[in-house]
Amino acid sequence: MASRSPAAAAPLLRGIRGLPLHHRIFATQTEGELRVTQILKEKFPRATAIKVTDISGGCGAMYEIKTESEEFKEKRTVQQHQMVNQALKEEIKEMHGLRIFTSVPKR
Repeated sequence: MASRSPAAAAPLLRGIRGLPLHHRIFATQTEGELRVTQILKEKFPRATAIKVTDISGGCGAMYEIKTESEEFKEKRTVQQHQMVNQALKEEIKEMHGLRIFTSVPKR
């Protein structure tokens, strides 16, 4: 079987509109992602992990947020999500949707 060169394989690795499928994986954070991340870091200073991903293709209409923090300890999931919603109440006004995942660090 003949091996393909990377240049020959490139068209096979293209996604919608000709962009590489890995385009967002290697891109830096968008302005919106950075802004939301900074707000969450300020509101949850004991957070051990904060990951914000623009899942709307970069336009800032929808985000997925994963936050791990001691501040969530002994709170129900709905209360944890309310805390994140409260922290981002001004930003949420401009969003179409938001996926929130919260957890307490494991010891």
